[in-house]
Amino acid sequence: MMPTRRVVDICQVFGPTPQALTDILHDGVNLAVWQRQLPAQVEDFAALVLSLGQMLTDERVIEVDEQRAPELNGLLREAADLYGYEGFVADVSWLVAAFTCLLGARRVGLRLRVLDGAMCPRFHVDHVPLRLLTTYAGAGSEWVEEGAIERARMQPEQPPVDKVRRLVAGEVAVLKGEKWLGNEGAGLVHRSPLTGPGERRLLLSLDWLA
Repeated sequence: MMPTRRVVDICQVFGPTPQALTDILHDGVNLAVWQRQLPAQVEDFAALVLSLGQMLTDERVIEVDEQRAPELNGLLREAADLYGYEGFVADVSWLVAAFTCLLGARRVGLRLRVLDGAMCPRFHVDHVPLRLLTTYAGAGSEWVEEGAIERARMQPEQPPVDKVRRLVAGEVAVLKGEKWLGNEGAGLVHRSPLTGPGERRLLLSLDWLA
C-alpha cells in the first residue's frame, strides 16, 4: 500500500522582530515576513539612490562564514559617496549574516538592483529552495494567499485585485520555492509590483546556493 501523503495547510507568517523569519523553517509556511521600519539613514540613502536616475546593479556570490562578517567590499560602489552609504552596507551585511545563520549556508547569491519596471510581472513561483527579498525604496513585491489563483493557470490567469497582497518597503521577506524539500507544489505565488512610468525601486534578493 502506498503511504498517504500528509496534508499541510499552507500559510504565511508575520512578526515585528527578526525572529519571525525563523518560522519559514516550519512545514506549511511558504512566506515569513519581518515587519520592520527601515532606519532613517538607510531610508534616506535608498531614496538618494533612486534620485540618481541610474539603473545601478550589483551581483555577486558570497562565500560566508558564521564566524566573521560577510565581505561586501565595493557594494553598489557608484553610490558610495551618498549620505547613509555606510549604514546601508551595514544593513545588507546584517541581512546576509542573518540569512546565513538561519540556514547554515556556506554560499549566498546576492543581487542588488534599481528597477524601473516589473522584472517578473506575472504571478509565478521560484524554482529555488529559499529566497530573501527586501525593497529598500519603492513598491514592494506582490503575493497571494493559497487558493487565490489556480497554480496550473498562473500565467494566463490573474487573481482578483482584492486578493493581491503587497510587501511594504523595509519589510524583510523569506520565500519558500519549489526546491525546498517537502514544499513541492507549494512555493509562494508572487510577482514584481506593477509600477507606473518613472517609478523605480531598490531591491535586494539573497539566494541560498549551498
